[in-house]
Amino acid sequence: MNAHDTAPVPPPGCPAHGSGARVPLHGPEFAADPQAYYEYLRHYGAAAPVELAPGVEATLVTDYAAALQLLQDSGSFRKDARRWRAFNEGKVGPDSPVAPLLAYRPNCMFADGADHIRLRQAVTDSMARVDTRRLSRSTEQISGYLISQFGSRGSADLLGDYAKQLPLFVFNELFGCPADIGDRVLFGISGMFDGVNAEKATAVLFQAVGELVALKRDKPGEDVTSWLMRHEARLSDEEMVHQLALLLGAGAEPLRNLIGNTLHRLLTHERYAREGGLIDEALDDTLWENPPMSNYAPHYPAADTELAGHHLQAGDLVLVSFAAANTGPALKASRQAGSNRAHLAWSAGPHACPSKEPARHITVTAIEHLFNELPDVELAVPEDSLTWRPGPFNRALATLPARFTPVRSGRRGDAQPGTVTAEREAAASPARPAERGGMWSQFLNWLTR
Repeated sequence: MNAHDTAPVPPPGCPAHGSGARVPLHGPEFAADPQAYYEYLRHYGAAAPVELAPGVEATLVTDYAAALQLLQDSGSFRKDARRWRAFNEGKVGPDSPVAPLLAYRPNCMFADGADHIRLRQAVTDSMARVDTRRLSRSTEQISGYLISQFGSRGSADLLGDYAKQLPLFVFNELFGCPADIGDRVLFGISGMFDGVNAEKATAVLFQAVGELVALKRDKPGEDVTSWLMRHEARLSDEEMVHQLALLLGAGAEPLRNLIGNTLHRLLTHERYAREGGLIDEALDDTLWENPPMSNYAPHYPAADTELAGHHLQAGDLVLVSFAAANTGPALKASRQAGSNRAHLAWSAGPHACPSKEPARHITVTAIEHLFNELPDVELAVPEDSLTWRPGPFNRALATLPARFTPVRSGRRGDAQPGTVTAEREAAASPARPAERGGMWSQFLNWLTR
């Protein structure tokens, strides 16, 4: 056997095949089998040259230890995207499809040093005030509404009809959005991530969040927006808008994917159906093997440096592959030894996810309630016919068709204190007949019938 026989071979359909080009993380081939790509990328070592979109180059860290080093070394690796050399030199334009998730915004995700500490502490402290009992009641109530919209049909797309909608509704409740503002928040976030008139959707979202900030300055409530506003960090209106837009956008899409990917696992692995009661375990298995954000955590070297033997120039775009690091050989022994939550799906270091516990809680509650209401729900198509959405960052199915015994639609209007009640109902009242409004208005009206 010669050296040629053992050389790594790019996955079928990969444009890097035999060309020496960067490995593309976009297109249907990568979406269909990302693990084949990660296996190939590991032959480069701890990091590999990739392409995020046509002409957008990056270095992807695929090794767990190297990823931890990067995420925890805030002195050598910075988050401020204004350091991105390719963007500053015009090699990547603001109209690039990956720009909305990489270009600089004045929020805690793109901040370093004292600015990051101040903004992040405000976000962390505000999210920590979310009461889990209230969160459970709200999630169950929203779940009940969504199921009432498709339950009598006996079939549904559990992504479009459920997993996509539920996080947006829950966040509207957590952030205290009245009817009109909530409708536009849902429209804005959905458009940004679906790529449907994304520029307009982004403008709508920021306009709506700006109005929410003005409203809460005048009439604060018991919600994350008001808590963030009253924090000792004393955020300006501009800072408020950008932190809220980050929490809404960066929270909704990964949570949608986490609910969808966990449902996919529960519906396609016989062990969960056979043993039952394993939603938490299925969630952890999903975070290990199919994390909702597969490649992200953009960083930029502050100066020319080396990472695990790879030379990086100041301002290079460096990403972490949570999916590759989680499934690499180095972690197999740790996972087999019982360290079931040592994965990097929530990131790590000073920029780790600030909403980890609420996200877990919402996911488990949403899936439990769905299975309680639709106990015989099952996949409606062969598993191998499912398709995954293309893109370098998210790991998400395009659809998840399911069938079940039809259930009678009803209204779960017996809201308890602390759920979606008085403030939202009052906000919805002037808009009636709000059946013609957006999704949030329709939910508020469903509550008050």
